[in-house]
Amino acid sequence: MALQNRPEQRVFLFLQGPSSPIFAKIADRLETQGHRCLRINLNPGDQIFWRRQGGYNYRGRGGKDWRDHVASFMGRQAVTDLVLLGEERPYHQVAIEAARDRDVEVSIVEMGYLRPDWLTLERNGMSSNSHFPVDPRQIVDAARTLSEPDWTRRYTQSFVAEAGYDLLYNLPNVFLWFLFPHYRRHALFHPLAEYAGWVMRLSGGKKRNMAATAFIRSLLVSGTQFFVFPLQLQTDFQLRAHSPYNDQREAISQILTSFANHAPRTAHLIVKIHPLDNGLINWRTYIEDFASSLDIHQRVQFLDGGDLNALLDKAGGTVTVNSTVGLQALQLGKPVKVLGAAVFDIVGLSDQAELDQFWSNPTPPKEPMRTAFFRLLAATIQVRGNFYSAAGTDAGAEAIAQRLHNRTVNQPDAFVDPPPRKRPQKITRLHR
Repeated sequence: MALQNRPEQRVFLFLQGPSSPIFAKIADRLETQGHRCLRINLNPGDQIFWRRQGGYNYRGRGGKDWRDHVASFMGRQAVTDLVLLGEERPYHQVAIEAARDRDVEVSIVEMGYLRPDWLTLERNGMSSNSHFPVDPRQIVDAARTLSEPDWTRRYTQSFVAEAGYDLLYNLPNVFLWFLFPHYRRHALFHPLAEYAGWVMRLSGGKKRNMAATAFIRSLLVSGTQFFVFPLQLQTDFQLRAHSPYNDQREAISQILTSFANHAPRTAHLIVKIHPLDNGLINWRTYIEDFASSLDIHQRVQFLDGGDLNALLDKAGGTVTVNSTVGLQALQLGKPVKVLGAAVFDIVGLSDQAELDQFWSNPTPPKEPMRTAFFRLLAATIQVRGNFYSAAGTDAGAEAIAQRLHNRTVNQPDAFVDPPPRKRPQKITRLHR
């Protein structure tokens, strides 16, 4: 009897994933459970990372043409499940709409909320799309029988491996663009420009990290009161879709202005650049110029490198749009103020007062809420693994495939419908 006649069989459609073999590995494991796995490739990089059966190339245009194609494909192939990374990508938004019209289950795979060797698997979406509960009582009740996760790091991945996979994905898209002539990237910068920026940053990385390490050591010894503001990637959809800001410079402007007007005069603000920033925007110059215009340049320090956890552990608090650095600070029991939509912006966990009040009265997470949140998060929408090592992708693929097969994504008791978070309304003023 053919597999497709088995009543328990499901049909999984994969769209774009990370520049990693993990989606193909998930498909391998799902097919051993008797399911069918398909892929629509939108560019040459997608083809390279799917090198298995079930791949179909779409070379048409976006918009209505893509909407008609993906909807028809789901119908013809009797798709039951959609799996992708980045639900805010334009191609994916259209596909998700088509999936919902057909009662197709949608699962999102992303970098882990928890770091460094965790992955996220969440139904329907993340941040303002997340169905993870926000009611503290529900979270505490749901986590009551869950044990503390094993926080020991199991898997490691190198920057060289990540960069190599990224090159393998993006360079064919640049030089073989004519194979998929109508494909449009979701990123803000051209890949070659990004690579040029990273080469420039890498050339001075060791020196910058040594300077940052020395600064952190001096800061911690001095006993100076300070707050941490971690920058995010300008291209990150957490900023673009799940925050009130149109541009990270707007977030910087608001935070620095609030700090200037409301923070204690002896307090300092440490602004730390994202370790994967491509350097195409000179954040140091922008921040230093803006701080000077507010006459707080002596109390605002820009940091490029160093031990982030050492900073978070001694900081008076962390202010973030919705970076997972906020979760690192909460794990340390430190106050966190969130300005965008985030799965961890919950009463009893993050600071719920206005930003202007945070500087003088930061509120740390409360127990048992903090412990319950991390136990429920790890048990329901996180799995161990990573995107860029053989062992990490094997482990992540096995765990994700099992949850998809068993329909245990967001289980137990971590799915609230409709999503309990609201998408932030974009501000109308522009950055300075």
